[in-house]
Amino acid sequence: MSYYEEDFFREYLKMMANMVILNLLICISLAFWIVSMTASTYYGTLRPISPWRWLFSVLVPLIIATQGFKKKSLDHSGALGGLVVGFILTVANYSFFSSLFVFFVTSSKLTKWRKDIKKQIDSEYKEGGQRNWVQVFCNGGVPTELALLYMIENGPGEIPIDFSKEYTASWMCLSLLGALACSAGDTWASEIGSVMSKSKPRLITTWEQVPVGTNGAVTLVGLISSLLGGMTVGIAYFITQLIFVTDLEISAPQWPIIVFGAAAGLLGSIVDSYLGATMQYSGFDQTIGMVVNHETKDSKHISGKPILDNNAVNLFSSVIIALVLPGTAWFFWPRG
Repeated sequence: MSYYEEDFFREYLKMMANMVILNLLICISLAFWIVSMTASTYYGTLRPISPWRWLFSVLVPLIIATQGFKKKSLDHSGALGGLVVGFILTVANYSFFSSLFVFFVTSSKLTKWRKDIKKQIDSEYKEGGQRNWVQVFCNGGVPTELALLYMIENGPGEIPIDFSKEYTASWMCLSLLGALACSAGDTWASEIGSVMSKSKPRLITTWEQVPVGTNGAVTLVGLISSLLGGMTVGIAYFITQLIFVTDLEISAPQWPIIVFGAAAGLLGSIVDSYLGATMQYSGFDQTIGMVVNHETKDSKHISGKPILDNNAVNLFSSVIIALVLPGTAWFFWPRG
């Protein structure tokens, strides 16, 4: 078999695999829809899911995951993981989907932004910033679990955030918003602060100047970027609420979504930095002239202990913000 025949055969297998996955997802979607309609008819209390919602929840995440793979924002496992996360968040609430979409698109764009500079300061930089399934679930695992709990509690569909009328569902919505805004804030801070800051970063625990790329180091530019990243996710959630929620005029105001999204982005970045400075190893490797996340024979210790890796730090940060944000929001949220 010639090289061209092997290449054609390889592409043919990829195409067939994509076709099989698409057909499988459509079959699963139809099965879920039938179960939903049956349960709604039997119990008389559950809200049935329209076939259009199921179709949108399958096709749109599939298109986004495919584009992410083609543009090297995701590898094979990351695309499949993103498909699962995207499907669950989309079928649960379109506001969840729009927040996830804005986080993914902006993070992917920023990761590739000024990549030539980032290659010189990041020892683990991947071409295109490819994310695998572990990274997808560390950033999207908490929102996925919250979306499932939301559907169990409230059923799929969009509702206004109103603690006086929908206490539990509002709590879950803000937890999910907090987790996504936290991830966005951390990514924006890392990707923008590392190349835009004119001053050297400072370790968040001691405030000493450290090399660029040190885990737990912060800059003013990075902190402002984290606030803007969380705010962008909040704006996406807020706009979707305005489009799809029908009873906003008799509900509590929704504009605080933007404020608390920004707060989650900033606070998430700070929590992530603290965990990175204390529980993630950072050392300067004299051979390559970069900060490394694991000890080598030529590395000089800067900060942190080798307890967590970057994925675990991201996961713990999103969990903490998802727990803290709703309680804070409940205290300050204006009542309708």
